[in-house]
Amino acid sequence: MREVIVQVVVEERTARQAYELICDFRRYPELTDKVDEVVVHPPEADGSLRSDWSVIFRNGLMRWSERDRFVPETLTVEFDQIKGDFEVFQGSWVCEEREEEGTVVTFRSGFDLGIPSLAEILDPVAESTLRDNILRILEGLMGRVTPMSPLDLTASRHG
Repeated sequence: MREVIVQVVVEERTARQAYELICDFRRYPELTDKVDEVVVHPPEADGSLRSDWSVIFRNGLMRWSERDRFVPETLTVEFDQIKGDFEVFQGSWVCEEREEEGTVVTFRSGFDLGIPSLAEILDPVAESTLRDNILRILEGLMGRVTPMSPLDLTASRHG
């Protein structure tokens, strides 16, 4: 499974504000041209939601349904694809206040397109497109964001 991590510093939002914006899936199509449609279904008994996504992905649309779990205490959203164009698509959003950087938003996902014979060709393209889409979504949601470098990601994981 391929992993994608996108981490940004959000200039003008607190971690709580960033979390609330990320949780408001219905607004994504208004705020970014990368999301075509999001349908959010009523909450389940356990508090999770099911959401149906249609996202511009290179020259077409990727569609999937996911189960979303919101953890306001840790400003985290976790998601798992239920069905859709990926074989596997799961991950999380985490918003946190950091003394030196300010508000940091981390998107982490694992995906598998389910086409082993073409994985070497398709996976890097899908990874790059997903990374670009997440950055564009974050810019649409938050306004100005500054991507953290891979070195920053390594330091934040180990430090």
